[in-house]
Amino acid sequence: MRTFAFMAVLLLSLPAHALEVFATVPEWAALASAIGGGKVNVFSATHALQDPHHVDARPSLIARARRADLVAATGAELEVGWLPVVLRESGNPRIQPGQPGHFEAAAHVRMLDVPTRLDRAEGDVHAAGNPHIQTDPRNFLKVGEALARRFAELDPANAAAYRSGFDDFARGWREALGRWEKQAAPLKGLPVVVQHKSWPYLLDWLGMKEVAALEPKPGVEPSAAHLSRLVESTKGARMVLRAACDNPRPAEWFSAKAGGGVPVAVLPFTVGGSEGAKDLFSLFDDTIRRLLEASR
Repeated sequence: MRTFAFMAVLLLSLPAHALEVFATVPEWAALASAIGGGKVNVFSATHALQDPHHVDARPSLIARARRADLVAATGAELEVGWLPVVLRESGNPRIQPGQPGHFEAAAHVRMLDVPTRLDRAEGDVHAAGNPHIQTDPRNFLKVGEALARRFAELDPANAAAYRSGFDDFARGWREALGRWEKQAAPLKGLPVVVQHKSWPYLLDWLGMKEVAALEPKPGVEPSAAHLSRLVESTKGARMVLRAACDNPRPAEWFSAKAGGGVPVAVLPFTVGGSEGAKDLFSLFDDTIRRLLEASR
């Protein structure tokens, strides 16, 4: 009888099931896992070598969304080309925009590159600002705190565990931030060329300066004539930044035409974007290491 009573108490203390989290990109999947631990079951809809702007709304994604308790997206129109289709076809009312099961990271950070006017002739411009917020590690503290609160709202029985999970993550993250900023101090003020407008948050964090973009407009592939003009107008640039998921040819062409004096820094951009970027901490370890190597 005593054993039966103990088992009954134990079963009552367990959640009905782990929270099913559908993350649109690897960085939010990693953050959800770091905070939720064994209380969440996390699925990432994309991997690091996919362009998160352009994803097929596959039946397998719709099936995963159908049973999700929470969608963790970037927002700011990053997933506008595919996530609305996945949400609609899933038929899952819990994860629709405006519901507690729909979380957008961009709503919790300061947005950069917010356009003063919207004109699609200017390329792939986002009305709410540049969505690549994951390249500034300071944003993970703000997003993580909000995500822990959302977990607690959806699963109140485990609210203390989510708070503790975030506190543990934040403690280690703040220590790592200090180390990264110290290591990256020589990069401050460095003029760089970017391939796509992926890096305003990283450059803002480290105090680096974007002097040009290889794409003439966001999302538009550059022509040889455009790149040739940039070679002449960006003398003094110290490196070209591109994400692992970008087409390598424009950056390589530019670097070769610049006489090899402007190396290409291929940055992981998210968890899994390089062999070294296995989790959130090693993502920024590897990013700083690659920037420092390219600057020498």
